[in-house]
Amino acid sequence: MNMEKGDSNAVLKARKGARADPFLFGEEFVVRVLGSSHGKSVGVEIEGCPAGVAASAAEIQEQLDRRRPGQSPLTSGRKEEDAVEIESGIKGGKTTGGKIACSVKNKDALPEHYGNLRTTPRPGHADYPSMVKYGAAEPGGGFFSGRMTVAFVIAGAIAKKYLLQKGVRTQAFAKSIGKVEIGREVSEEEIVKNTYSNPVRTAATESVQGMVSEVERARDEGDSVGGVVECRITGLAPGIGQPMFGSIESAIAKAAFGIPAAKGIEFGSGFAGSALRGSQNNDEFAIREGKVVTRTNNSGGILGGLTNGMPVVFRIAFKPTSSIFKPQQSVDLKTMRETTLRIAGRHDPCIAIRAVPVVENMAAFVIADVLLAHERRKKGGKT
Repeated sequence: MNMEKGDSNAVLKARKGARADPFLFGEEFVVRVLGSSHGKSVGVEIEGCPAGVAASAAEIQEQLDRRRPGQSPLTSGRKEEDAVEIESGIKGGKTTGGKIACSVKNKDALPEHYGNLRTTPRPGHADYPSMVKYGAAEPGGGFFSGRMTVAFVIAGAIAKKYLLQKGVRTQAFAKSIGKVEIGREVSEEEIVKNTYSNPVRTAATESVQGMVSEVERARDEGDSVGGVVECRITGLAPGIGQPMFGSIESAIAKAAFGIPAAKGIEFGSGFAGSALRGSQNNDEFAIREGKVVTRTNNSGGILGGLTNGMPVVFRIAFKPTSSIFKPQQSVDLKTMRETTLRIAGRHDPCIAIRAVPVVENMAAFVIADVLLAHERRKKGGKT
C-alpha cells in the first residue's frame, strides 16, 4: 500500500503531537484543550481550519449557552456566563486560516468547597490516580473536570460552520435518562425542533416528564443518575474514512472518551445487534432517487471504518455524576485510614443533560478533521 510523502509526514507529525500532548486531538483540524476547572479560564486552540469560514462570537456563544450550567434545577448551580473571548484566528466574522484561540473566564469557582478533599479522594472521580501520578489533585478535578468540555463546544461551533459548507450536520439528544428511555425512533425534524426546548434535552416530547421526574428523585435524595446521548451525522458521502485504526468509529471514540463521565459507546444497532441474526442485522441495499442506500441502518452509517452514505449514528453512555451529597466511604491518604466523606459544592444530578451539546459539537470537530484529511489524501491521489 503506497503512501504519499506528505501523508506520511502529516501522520507522523500528528502521532508525535498526540504522544507529547494528551490534550491535543486531530490530524488536520487540530484541537488543543487549555485551562482547568478552577483556574483563570478554560479555552481552546485550533489549527488547520480553512480561511473564510463564517464564524462569529455570537454563533459560538449560542452553542456555549446550550451547555452553560445553572439554567435549571436539573443542572449544576454554578453560575458562569461562559462568555467566549476570541483572541485570534477570526476577524470580521470569518476565519483567517491562522491559529484560532478562544477562551472563557472562570468567574464562579469556589475552591474552598474542596478543602477537605486534598488527601481524601472522591469515589468515582480521578482524584486518587491523579494524586498518584501528579502528587496532588486540583480543586474541582482540574483538567479532569467536565468544565473542560467548554473547549469541545467552542471547537465544535467553529467546525459546524465549516461542515455547513459541505452540507454536513451533527445533531444530538438525550436518548435515555436513568431508567427512562425513548421507546421509538425520533425523526430529524423532532431533534431540531424539540431537543433544546426542554430541560432534559430530549427529542421525544412524551418522554420529557418521565426524565425530569427521574432526575428530580435522584437530586432530592442527594444522589444522581446517568444517561445515554445519541448523535446523528447527516450529509456525509460514501467512502470517507480509513480502515483499521483510521476508521470513523476510531476517531469518534477517541474524542468521545475525552469527555469526562463517558463510559461506553456504540454505533448503529450496537450491543443490541449482538443478539440479532445476520439476516436481521444486515442492512440490505436499495436504489432511491438514483442513489445507493440501505433499507435499514443497523451499521450506523459505517462499514469497514468508511461512511456508506447513510447517517452516522452513535450513542455515548454517561455514568451518574460522581459528586453526590450522600455520605460515601473513602480513605485519608495522609493517615491511611478509612473515613466517611461528605461532598459539598454544586453538581449536576445528571451530567448527561449538559453532555448533549458537548457530544454534538465533539462530533463536528471530529468530522471536520476526517473530511479535511480525506480531501488532502484525495488531492494527493490517495483517498
